[in-house]
Amino acid sequence: MDDDAADPLEPGAPASWHGILTGGKGGLRAANRARGLHADLAANRSRVLRAPSVWPARRPKPPEPPEALVVRDSELREVQAEETRGAETVGRPTGGMFRSLRNHNYRLFVSGSVVSNVGTWMQRTAQDWLVLELTHGSSAALGITTALQFLPVVLFGLWGGMLADRYPKRPLLMAAQSLMGMLALTMGLLTITGQAQTWHVYVMAFALGTVSCVEVPTRQSFVVEMVGRADLSNAIALNSSTFNLARVVGPAVAGLLIYALGGTGPIFLLNALSFAAVIGGLFLMRGSELRTPEPIPRAKGQLREGVRYVWQRPELLMPILLVAFVAMFATSFSMSIALMAKQVFGQSASSFGVASSVFAVGALGGALLAARRARPSRRLLVGGAVCFGVAQIAAGFAPAYPVFLLLLIPAGMAMITTNTAANSSVQLAASPEMRGRVMGIYVLVFTGGAPIGAPLIGWVGELAGPRLGVVICGVMCLVGVSLAILLTRFAEGRTRGAAVRGVVAAPRGAH
Repeated sequence: MDDDAADPLEPGAPASWHGILTGGKGGLRAANRARGLHADLAANRSRVLRAPSVWPARRPKPPEPPEALVVRDSELREVQAEETRGAETVGRPTGGMFRSLRNHNYRLFVSGSVVSNVGTWMQRTAQDWLVLELTHGSSAALGITTALQFLPVVLFGLWGGMLADRYPKRPLLMAAQSLMGMLALTMGLLTITGQAQTWHVYVMAFALGTVSCVEVPTRQSFVVEMVGRADLSNAIALNSSTFNLARVVGPAVAGLLIYALGGTGPIFLLNALSFAAVIGGLFLMRGSELRTPEPIPRAKGQLREGVRYVWQRPELLMPILLVAFVAMFATSFSMSIALMAKQVFGQSASSFGVASSVFAVGALGGALLAARRARPSRRLLVGGAVCFGVAQIAAGFAPAYPVFLLLLIPAGMAMITTNTAANSSVQLAASPEMRGRVMGIYVLVFTGGAPIGAPLIGWVGELAGPRLGVVICGVMCLVGVSLAILLTRFAEGRTRGAAVRGVVAAPRGAH
């Protein structure tokens, strides 16, 4: 057909075309209707050309937050598929409580961590006992030492998480572990030579906390690079198991060695030596099996970006807020174990070590149970925190030392259940490029509450006795659970409200 031929639906086409198309008199009537329709369309086109402002604007898409703050479903599926493929190339197992240990790099990591954690808990016990000796049993001085060790996290914790996103994590961990070993060596030499004073312990505690600002979020976010997302929950639970296994062994061994060697100095030296195990394990890892993300470039506003990222996601905000309130008084409860053993029940250093070990037995049991779970739930997280608060209150009213020891088991189990559930939830919900900063916030709230809770409970213990301090820890833990739930709902409501307002306001701004 000729391209210049008349279109049967054009207004100028002969009526016979429409008759042919529609048939008979009905075709003629249809032709007339078509001519009228085309005339109306032509009039509308001319009006639009003369007055384009009356044409309704197409509704624009609602504004999206900055690209760095958005983790789209397709990107998340791509990350999961990539990490799953990487896990399969190194022989990822299909199940079992200890499935993460089939990973070569993770085995090295855990082996070194067990040795180093035993030394760390030995030093923590020796540090508390040294402060009590130097200050003649001052619970306030013990609270100040604990606060100074965690105060740097409040000041510099977010920057530590940002460094974990910017730089390769394995060399960063090796440098941090070396510095912590040097601090232990220095304190051990001061104690053995009889030169140790209270302010020396304060300085060492603050310096150790400063290094931990970088070491802890880097170590936490390094786990997924070793085992992948599929085994992340299991690996975190096993990390907690090894940590609490060291918590069982370390204080008990420290108490015996303090008694046998006549002082705390050798304990610091042994801890300095233990750092060689974890540094060696990091050095021997196979770099080709690590799932290392691309480091983020240096840019302005990365700290604020991390905070907004957490605030806009209830799956991150809920566990972080819950840990913030629980950990504030969990650290104080660990400190109160020493005060209860020494001042309420009149126990020696070895008995104090046994109390810390019993508490860790419950924590170890909770960690092993967590290793069997595929993914933690919010109900588990809240339930563990509530049980921890109730167990603390019961321990504060214990009539005798054996009863106190017995109540430490469920307290430790509930505490580690809360911690592992929160840690797994946060790491699984965070995107790879934000994981370091998210874990920096997590570590900030996990350890940053100690400068508030520890002096407060130490002051209460000095005025009214350790029992009341332990009971207050439990009550405030229960209050914190309620506040975490309320604040999460408030933040979620504000985020939804802002999204709705943005969708409604967008068409108005287009006119």
